[in-house]
Amino acid sequence: MAHNQVIILAIFIGYLVLNLVIGIYFSKRQDKASRLSSEKNFFIGGRNMGGLVLAMTTMATYTSVSSFVSGPGAAGLTYGYAQAWVAAVQVPVTFLVLGVLGNKLALVSRRTGAVTIAGYLKARYKSDALVIVVSLLMVAFFVAQMISQFTGGATLISSITGLDYVKAMLIFGAVVIVYTSIGGFTAVAITDAIQGIIMCIGTFLFLFFVLKVGGGLAGIDQGLQANLPDVYDNLTAVYQPGTLLSFWVLVGFGTIGLPQTAVRAMGFKSTKSLHKAMLIGAITCSFVIVGMHLAGTWAGALVDTADLPTSDYFVPYIVQKIMPVGVAGIFLAAPMAAVMSTVDSILILATAAIIKDLWKTYLVKDEKKYQKNVKKVSVILTFALGVVTMILAMDPPEIIFFLNLFAFGGLECTFFWPLVGGLFWKKGTGRAAVLSAVFATATYIFCYYNVAVAGINAVVWGLIAGGMVYLVAGLIDSKKHPLDNEILEKCF
Repeated sequence: MAHNQVIILAIFIGYLVLNLVIGIYFSKRQDKASRLSSEKNFFIGGRNMGGLVLAMTTMATYTSVSSFVSGPGAAGLTYGYAQAWVAAVQVPVTFLVLGVLGNKLALVSRRTGAVTIAGYLKARYKSDALVIVVSLLMVAFFVAQMISQFTGGATLISSITGLDYVKAMLIFGAVVIVYTSIGGFTAVAITDAIQGIIMCIGTFLFLFFVLKVGGGLAGIDQGLQANLPDVYDNLTAVYQPGTLLSFWVLVGFGTIGLPQTAVRAMGFKSTKSLHKAMLIGAITCSFVIVGMHLAGTWAGALVDTADLPTSDYFVPYIVQKIMPVGVAGIFLAAPMAAVMSTVDSILILATAAIIKDLWKTYLVKDEKKYQKNVKKVSVILTFALGVVTMILAMDPPEIIFFLNLFAFGGLECTFFWPLVGGLFWKKGTGRAAVLSAVFATATYIFCYYNVAVAGINAVVWGLIAGGMVYLVAGLIDSKKHPLDNEILEKCF
């Protein structure tokens, strides 16, 4: 291993260990200070997030390896400014999720005692079938998303340090699994806040050194004409109109239905914290996503990257070429932060789905014994899920970007209508929610593999099918079985 690679690896390991120590420390402090149950502390962090932490953990959970590695890499290697324009769709995500779901979901979850999205759905619809369906689908799509993130973390470490892929996977996986397992939601939220700040620093460094090495925008423009002659092609020349529509849905409007971001709306401290988070989240999300994709486009002017196997290797390759070694190590902590913040969030939610929404609801008979052992069982299951996912990621997919987006679409189809419809439409019923989740997800998977119309992503067909089923079934069922007074009182 070269001297530069040793330095970068040392910075990486130091950053990973710092996250581990901070996450566990704040988790232990929260456990001592909180009067809430072990369950609420582990899965929702005592509902005590302030504005900055809420903004950063929401932004960091949403942004992933695709935002820092695959997307900017695709911009620099192939798509040019069109990729940056498409990425800009994601700018209002934090503001949208917290603005639409924020106060309403927070109030209802407190009234019902829900600490997970499936727990809220159970209180809203009183449907065992819905809880089982959405919990199983959540875990399945989460595993697919975690595989893409574990792969991204290991690929990043391997490509910049020269370590074998398997060794890189073991280093990355061990740290994320341990601090998520031991620390729970508090560790995830606090480390996400740190990682959000690191992402902003990394984006600034990438923009600064690309512009510096490229000789400003004029020099970059000349380099792009040579290396990426189609960089100025308009959006419809690069992407079909149906594809653009799909991106607006998949990584924009549809993100309201993502459980890993929606659950953040259940854990903040006050309305003031929510409003502060909406502003901070919108600003940081804009800077990170647009900044990284613009810098990725400009970086295409700097070097000939024809020999790179996929776009996933573009950003690590460029960074090592244009940054001093110490700075490169600091920057590369940013995409690692994006990967870690996504993995830890969905890992804790997958555990919550199994422990809280399935095991406790349908198998536990002794509540006192459950409360006594829930933290220990949650730690063991989180660890086991992480290890299984890490093993599955040992044989990685070719391009992380597509597996991540597939899981995104599946989660949106499963949760969008039961979650959003349940919050704002009184006629939504349990049967409508179950049928919507099943039909939307089945349509999505079928269309993903079998339907290609004008470049439209399968998530559009899935959400349309789910919405129609939810509306029709809700209208029919609500006439026969209106909502009972308990649901009306707690949820509306």
